[in-house]
Amino acid sequence: METLVERPPLAKRLKRFLRYLLVRAALAIVSALPLGLARGLGAGFGRFAFAVAGGERRKALKSLARAFPEKSDAERHALARASFRHLGMAAFEVGATTSMDQQLERLVRWSDEDRSVLEAALARGKGVVFISGHVGNWELLARRVARAGYPSQSIAKETTDPRLTALVERFRAQGGVRSIWRGQEGAARAMLRALKAGEILGLLIDQDTKVQSLFVPFFGELAATPRAAADLALRTGAAVVVGFCQREGDGYRLWMEEVPWRAGEDREADALALTAALSQRIEAAIRRAPEQWVWMHQRWKTRPPEPAGVLVPGAPTPTR
Repeated sequence: METLVERPPLAKRLKRFLRYLLVRAALAIVSALPLGLARGLGAGFGRFAFAVAGGERRKALKSLARAFPEKSDAERHALARASFRHLGMAAFEVGATTSMDQQLERLVRWSDEDRSVLEAALARGKGVVFISGHVGNWELLARRVARAGYPSQSIAKETTDPRLTALVERFRAQGGVRSIWRGQEGAARAMLRALKAGEILGLLIDQDTKVQSLFVPFFGELAATPRAAADLALRTGAAVVVGFCQREGDGYRLWMEEVPWRAGEDREADALALTAALSQRIEAAIRRAPEQWVWMHQRWKTRPPEPAGVLVPGAPTPTR
């Protein structure tokens, strides 16, 4: 029997359509701007958002209080404001595609040492599970790697509007970034095919989302963390690399590190240990530049069940 898909209410459909038109118009305008002007407008937009988006501002301050209880209210307020400013700058920089693509190699510095980490992992021929987070400018990270000629795909979440999802997909594809939409049929097989073909498979695992997760330490508290990266590596034997594109001066720097792992007899324990090791690297990147993370995200929203089978903080990380 065929299942009927219930359409959203008319008001919601209109809202989504208007949002799509707004995003499309904004991309059309920003894409032609010089990079410096786009960056300045983005900084202004971020400051404006911090002033008017009270709900998101309060979420950011709440998250910062959990992560940095030792800081004063004034320090956390300054960090939250800087986070909004950075996010606005990052979004407008990516949007200024014409100017940005012309100077991508200069804008995003990628040292030979960090590049060799990725090349050594790829050379093993089993693909690379590449982990990052919403740190710095993750869109530029994917674009820089793809435009350097490394075959790569990224796992992404669809938006609520298929038109907006298609717009994002086309925008990323222009920079050589191919997307696997995790909710679409065949997504799991596509991930396995990418690794089997020796490609890079990128995942962001620093948010509490509605996916299979494990509870591992993050800023001293257990946080639900997507387990797909660890499961894929353990199943395929792929190398695991973490990388971040973080702002330095007027540009960015790529950081990369391979995370060793070992498959033992207990696959669940292995997945837990590897997920914890990856989460630790993401936390370290955030601590390097805390204003470059999305503190408005409710990272500790989901709480572990009692009793929780979780990795004990400070437990040794397995090696490969």
